Amino acid sequence: MMKSRYICLAVAACVIVSLSSCTGGTPTAENSPPATVNSTTQTTEAVNHSSHGSKAKININDAILSELDKFEAKLGVPALSNKIQANRPYGSPEDLVTKKVITQEQFDQIKDMVTVQEVVLTGEAKDVDYMTKMGLMKGHMLVAKELLDQNQPKQAEPHIGHPVEEIYVDVEEQLNERKVKEFKTTLVSLQDLVKSQPKDAKVKTNFTASVQAIDGAIAALPEAQRTKPGFILQVVNGLLDAANSEYGAAIANGKIAAAIEYQDSRGFVVYTNELYQGIAAQVAQANPEAHKAIETSLAELIKVWPAAIPPAKPVKTPDEVTKLVKTIELNSQKVIDQSSTQAQK
Repeated sequence: MMKSRYICLAVAACVIVSLSSCTGGTPTAENSPPATVNSTTQTTEAVNHSSHGSKAKININDAILSELDKFEAKLGVPALSNKIQANRPYGSPEDLVTKKVITQEQFDQIKDMVTVQEVVLTGEAKDVDYMTKMGLMKGHMLVAKELLDQNQPKQAEPHIGHPVEEIYVDVEEQLNERKVKEFKTTLVSLQDLVKSQPKDAKVKTNFTASVQAIDGAIAALPEAQRTKPGFILQVVNGLLDAANSEYGAAIANGKIAAAIEYQDSRGFVVYTNELYQGIAAQVAQANPEAHKAIETSLAELIKVWPAAIPPAKPVKTPDEVTKLVKTIELNSQKVIDQSSTQAQK
């Protein structure tokens, strides 16, 4: 299932989720402007997390492919994400049927998940969205590094390509607003080198420069915000939602049918764990019970991806992974709500 991924982060009441799904391949219609026909714009500010549980709908006009993977996983239709993207723009959700992307029966299964409304983020929600996208870039690069170290440049190349092909375009406006130095050229240069001369010594140098550029973009957010549990836990939930979608798309008939999605999800979970370890002590002090549940579930999640190269048999089913992700999300929300309440006092 070779696809390019372009991630559109939508906002849930408690968590900004948008995830990008990612797989290798050639970009399709990622640069096409979203449709404006019959669609409205919603302005979303940072909201009270007490409304947690109401997931935002997925905008089929601008969602990244990892987000569109949720439809693919639910319906079990291979390459559906690319097909949805290739038939943009949509004037209404029902156009999925009119344009013969899916059948009416299939649409009935996902209609409550679909929208053509554009979401404009503001406040903390916008910062969470930005940090989550940077986190997705980091996850891609982490797994790419593993594959390069194992002398697997062909497998590493799509993961190096995803940040620039799928995510950079989506986050470019925010990068400019935050006065982050352009690094698309750096990412493209690395991807081209890995494609053409994977054994060149410059690969290591260019890779380091690319990771440093992403880290620099993350540093555009204030350090106080990047170390705040309530903020990071929202990012954690967004990254895990993306990992969950990717893992679900990777498994078919009890087997790992798509190595790229498996690897994407591994990278997202590994970086999620890094982020959590940075705030673990604060969470343990604020809410020991929630911390224990999050830490235990994360430890179990990491076991699902024993290596960058997929195992012969999945360690856990998609349902089992979803259960662990939901446990982390629910306990994260307890900490987020607690932080919000204390901030209001």
